[in-house]
Amino acid sequence: MAEVCYRNASRIYPGTPPVHAVDGLDLDIADGEFLVLVGPSGSGKSTALRMLAGLEDVDAGSVRIGDRDVTELPPKDRDIAMVFQNYALYPHMTVAQNMGFALKLSRKPRDEVRRRVEEAAGLLDLVPYLDRLPKALSGGQRQRVAMGRAIVREPSVFLMDEPLSNLDAKLRVETRANIAALQQRLGTTTVYVTHDQVEAMTMGDRVAVLKDGLLQQCDSPRRLYDRPGNAFVAGFIGSPAMNLFTATLTADGARFGDAPIPLTREVRTRAGELGLTEVLVGVRPENLAPAGADEPGIELAVQLVEELGADAYVYGRPPGDQDGKPVVMRTDGHTDVRTGGTVRAVVRDPGAVHAFDPGTGDRLDGAPRS
Repeated sequence: MAEVCYRNASRIYPGTPPVHAVDGLDLDIADGEFLVLVGPSGSGKSTALRMLAGLEDVDAGSVRIGDRDVTELPPKDRDIAMVFQNYALYPHMTVAQNMGFALKLSRKPRDEVRRRVEEAAGLLDLVPYLDRLPKALSGGQRQRVAMGRAIVREPSVFLMDEPLSNLDAKLRVETRANIAALQQRLGTTTVYVTHDQVEAMTMGDRVAVLKDGLLQQCDSPRRLYDRPGNAFVAGFIGSPAMNLFTATLTADGARFGDAPIPLTREVRTRAGELGLTEVLVGVRPENLAPAGADEPGIELAVQLVEELGADAYVYGRPPGDQDGKPVVMRTDGHTDVRTGGTVRAVVRDPGAVHAFDPGTGDRLDGAPRS
């Protein structure tokens, strides 16, 4: 096991202008930590992983594994094992042969190869399938074989590049729980790439959010959700996404249409220091509630109601706003709100309101807590 360090690491593709796929990445991953790299397509997450694996050049900065600078080392000398999206199993080899192939190439004794394969198969519930060919396995079983092939090598670091993307939704949920539990049992430093923020939030000890090659924030899943450092992280983390809309500053808060939006004193003070007249307000769906009969609120024309049993998600647009994203409110599943009707939404807790600079997107009440 070992810690991983990116030090101002960049990957630059030639062009006019050059493309910074990863731009000055500074990131420390602790020994035994499960860190998830997440972001939209083109954010640089897979490139960052491949830089660590030695499959992409590091054009500036450095990458370290433990006490070794591996920036210029070939992949075979980095003591890493990688699990790919497509599993890359040899179709003519059995499960046992696939899992032990790397050990065989490195001329490990036959008894040791068999021992390591059997131990990994036991961890992954693959013992009954050791003599089968990959074509006789389900997608989830093939994914576990790919995991087993990495485990038998006993590397310092596991690298996983969207290993669940080929599985159906139900199996993906089951397998991500198995991977997280297995990583905790093995205690091996793991860097995991996904575009699915729900997957990231449920698996990682910490989550690093990237956009356009730049690290936006790295924090625990709970802190990312509760205290996003900028508007991009706020809108990316959470399902449904946080509501983001521009509100006009007032003496005691802000106003969106005819609805008052409570803001903390810290936010109002910082906005005044920056000379802002508007703020970008973020409110999660669960922090909106239907307004009382005579209570001012955000009037919404209801476009969709998603019934989820105990809860429901109400999607609506403010009057005159036909181009922006709808505002989403989570309500009790028995609340009488219907598609085509109207509802007014209010924010009752100033602490539930996130406020960002509309120009830079930065959080107005200080940096996210570490």
